[in-house]
Amino acid sequence: MNIIVSVTDKRNIEKFVQFLIEKGNEIYATSGTKRYLEENKIKNINDMESITGFKEMLDGRVKTLHPNIYAGILARNDQINELKRFGIKPIDMVVVNLYDFKNTGDDEREMVENIDIGGVSLIRAAAKNYERVTVITDPDNYDEIIREIGENGYVGMEKRKELAVKAFLYTSWYDSNIFNRFWNKFHSTIPPGISVSSMIYEKLRYGENPHDIAGFYSDSMPWRYIRGKEISYNNILDMDVAWKIVNDFDEPAVAIIKHGNPCGVSSGQKIDIVYDRAFLADSMSAYGGIIGVNFKVNESFAKKMRNNFYELIVAPDYDENSIEFFSKYKKDLRVIKFDGRTENFDLRNAAGGFLYQIKGNDEIEWNVVTERKPDKREEEDLRFSWNVVRHVKSNAIVFAFNKTTTGIGAGQMSRVDAVKIASMKAGERAKNSVMASDGFLPFVDDVEEAAKAGITAIIQPGGSKRDNEVIKRADELNIAMVFTGKRAFSH
Repeated sequence: MNIIVSVTDKRNIEKFVQFLIEKGNEIYATSGTKRYLEENKIKNINDMESITGFKEMLDGRVKTLHPNIYAGILARNDQINELKRFGIKPIDMVVVNLYDFKNTGDDEREMVENIDIGGVSLIRAAAKNYERVTVITDPDNYDEIIREIGENGYVGMEKRKELAVKAFLYTSWYDSNIFNRFWNKFHSTIPPGISVSSMIYEKLRYGENPHDIAGFYSDSMPWRYIRGKEISYNNILDMDVAWKIVNDFDEPAVAIIKHGNPCGVSSGQKIDIVYDRAFLADSMSAYGGIIGVNFKVNESFAKKMRNNFYELIVAPDYDENSIEFFSKYKKDLRVIKFDGRTENFDLRNAAGGFLYQIKGNDEIEWNVVTERKPDKREEEDLRFSWNVVRHVKSNAIVFAFNKTTTGIGAGQMSRVDAVKIASMKAGERAKNSVMASDGFLPFVDDVEEAAKAGITAIIQPGGSKRDNEVIKRADELNIAMVFTGKRAFSH
């Protein structure tokens, strides 16, 4: 076989090429790959000039773009005689992966120079002609190709088809990365088209329900599975909410999530105390929940989790003793390490298409609209509750006291019902709590229900045509009220 090799990812390439040479194949490599192979004691490597008849030019921009190469790749079995008339060698295998565009810096010239042209063309040509040509883009496939050639003497048709489909995915992913990076570099608005550049990270047991098929895809994995049971579709959804909530706080914070909504959230200076408060906020709902924290988990914190069942914990880091504790006493607990924040955009399918949005600035106005201003404790709790309510499904109401949720009303069609549910969840703890609403309060009944529960201050976007009535009723009930000037719906 005549084989072209041009790789940026050089993992195991010397072992693979040595095997191919030992099987009597001719290897033709681009200059960088040839040099690497020779430095690793691989001999008898031909350069591309022996096929094209000209040297690489334009600082390597042009080295494989030649009819002798593409005719050799694209010729079908019934066209081999035509190649012979032109004195062109048929190419039987293409081993190529592309310039590492994704990990280049933000310098525009560097980005441009790392856009692969010839490599993409080689891959697409070989994949198009999978009936005769084998295309390999991933070093992880080398061992299986070695086995197949070793057993059969050739690469079978089914494997060539499989590799061709993988190659088309690879070039599609590569092009998506180029578009997305350049669009984001030059624009701050939504793009004219959506190009998703994500590879599968993990095939999941099932989706939301056992009869659903699901997988998790990511272009750059910000989280890492440490230990525990296999992670599930619903685990990932809840983990995302937990991580977003705790990263809204500068001081230590704990969020316990159940079915996409927080059931208990607390922040404060002492790690052990914020866990206790978050758990006691709704200890019944916490069973089977997911915990998110924004600090390094130690053994003391891990031990606090021993007496309740949790599906998953996500944190920026763990000490060795906490991992050892989880391994011994929480064998099924999924332990996830998350680096950095999640993306600031949302993409979801709806109505036969896709909805795409870029998340805006979360800063609020803080406009006190009542005669009574919130005191220092109320102000801290209002800011805390606003950070939480932004992550609760709309219509959403959050009661909070001492930077801890006391009651949460989520996903209601009527806002006053959300207030009632938060009140029911809080019980006596609602007294002297504050209340956050993710949308404006359209009627005075929301304020009246809050007052019945013992709420002393409210934070809401404002903007209702009945704002004056709502403010007046708050004054009558001695409730301080702050307008944010910004809505926080979550659907």
